[in-house]
Amino acid sequence: MHPWISERTEAFDSSGIRRVFDLASDLKDPINLSIGQPDFDVPDSVKRAAIEAIETGKNAYSPTQGIAALRVQLAARLAETYPSHEDRDVFVCSGTSGGLVLTMLSMVNPGDEVIFMDPYFVMYPSLVRMCQGVPVPVDTYPDFRLNPDRIAEAITPKTKMILLNSPANPTGITADRESLEAVAQLAAEKGIALVSDEIYSTFFYDGEFHSPAEFNDQTIVIDGFSKSHAMTGWRVGYVHGPKEITSVMLKLQQYSFVCAPQPAQWGALEAMEVDLSHHVNDYRRKRDFVYEALAKDYEVSKPNGAFYLYPKAPIESGAAFAEHAISENLLLVPGNIFSERDSHFRISFAATDETLKRGVEALARLARS
Repeated sequence: MHPWISERTEAFDSSGIRRVFDLASDLKDPINLSIGQPDFDVPDSVKRAAIEAIETGKNAYSPTQGIAALRVQLAARLAETYPSHEDRDVFVCSGTSGGLVLTMLSMVNPGDEVIFMDPYFVMYPSLVRMCQGVPVPVDTYPDFRLNPDRIAEAITPKTKMILLNSPANPTGITADRESLEAVAQLAAEKGIALVSDEIYSTFFYDGEFHSPAEFNDQTIVIDGFSKSHAMTGWRVGYVHGPKEITSVMLKLQQYSFVCAPQPAQWGALEAMEVDLSHHVNDYRRKRDFVYEALAKDYEVSKPNGAFYLYPKAPIESGAAFAEHAISENLLLVPGNIFSERDSHFRISFAATDETLKRGVEALARLARS
């Protein structure tokens, strides 16, 4: 390593997914089931709002906490959702990834343990290590359901935080109300910070969405517009939680991200008025099609949200299977970048119907060969 490079950068390694894309770089018209973002475009009204903001001179820094109009709308929605949370504050951050970075930097000290579920979003262990904390993945195989007892067993005197993600990336699994309530109460009893990554909350297909914040008013929630409105490149997220915590996060944002891009925030304000039900219904239909096709040949749990499935590979290694899939012109993401285990792979059904049809046909051929 170059002598100028800091040791903390050793916490990051994207080589697993990079290897697959390097192998696939020569494919022509690949069947791409690897993309972790919606396949529809940003709503037209949101585009127009951002263009109007640019053309009317709203191009400078916004306040660090976000433009007032957006914060007012977010606060009104939160007051309706959590009427008993008198101390809950909200601010706008530079994407949910920015919110995660601020959360970790604000709360995790060297040696602190952070519990999260395995499989996990790729950033979780790296961000914990960046803060010199200790990642504590809790195994959720084979069905990927939230298990409060396993979390309780993982708690030690050094546990600082429990990080939840429902609906989850990479599995698409959602936590049921009872399990969320049990974990929320456990965190409250033990005095452990509870953080909920809810970026996929819009894409919820079965029943009613629940947040652990319903059961623990000290929960820090991270959400945003990237996935729900296909605004992944606009970098507008938001965090809400106790004011004593969010004020510290804002102090760090002031000296790092500064603010989310102002024109994009005006777009996000308009996005709050957009009806997304047709996209949710369309993705529910895609979920059903892909799940029913894969369940014939693969061991796979039916996802209740997000736009992912996480099947078990028909051979021992999920990474080797993802590489082999390239021979069928098929792009998958190996499960070992999301997990301590190398047994599964992730596919995204945020794709056209034609791509999904080609994808499930290729997966069927792979399973049967």
